[in-house]
Amino acid sequence: MRARRAATACVLFTILCASCATQRTADIHVNMAPGADLSAYSTFGFPEQTGTDRGGYSTIVTDYFKTAVKEQMELRGYRYVEENPNLLVNFYANVHERSEVRATPTVAPAFGYYGYRYGLYDAWPLYAQDIETVTYPFGTANIDVVDAQKRQLIWEGVAEGRLHEQDMEDPREAISSAVTQLFTHFPGHARSADASAAQ
Repeated sequence: MRARRAATACVLFTILCASCATQRTADIHVNMAPGADLSAYSTFGFPEQTGTDRGGYSTIVTDYFKTAVKEQMELRGYRYVEENPNLLVNFYANVHERSEVRATPTVAPAFGYYGYRYGLYDAWPLYAQDIETVTYPFGTANIDVVDAQKRQLIWEGVAEGRLHEQDMEDPREAISSAVTQLFTHFPGHARSADASAAQ
């Protein structure tokens, strides 16, 4: 009976760990220039060459970022223009391998070396630990929002997190998710049309 309870506890622990590992929430870090007023701007665009461009040409990853950023900026009232925007939005992404050494609790069986315990008592659930090294792709995405006239960074968002096989196969969805999560921390909304006309 005790062995069955210990095995059940081990299975539940494994399911819990698997559930945590599949969460797609990134770690988000943001910085904003002191005194910056994001409501003072109404239009945005992209620099001639973004951080994800390579060798002087635009990449597919650049297109994915532009689509996701446009959607988020327009949701906040900013209007995309190709010439003389108030804000420039730049972005960069990097993927590298990360390794972790993990100790996974397991159940210590009451046989083999530990056979002397059999029928007398069991170890507590999750007594033993298996040590393993896990290597996985880890991604970082940056979004910079720049005052186009002053050429000054006024807001920066960084998203970091483990990438899964599906993310590598469908980067469009992974980029869209990262950009959406970053913009949940973006405090700006465009100035109203009335305010723009008054100026």
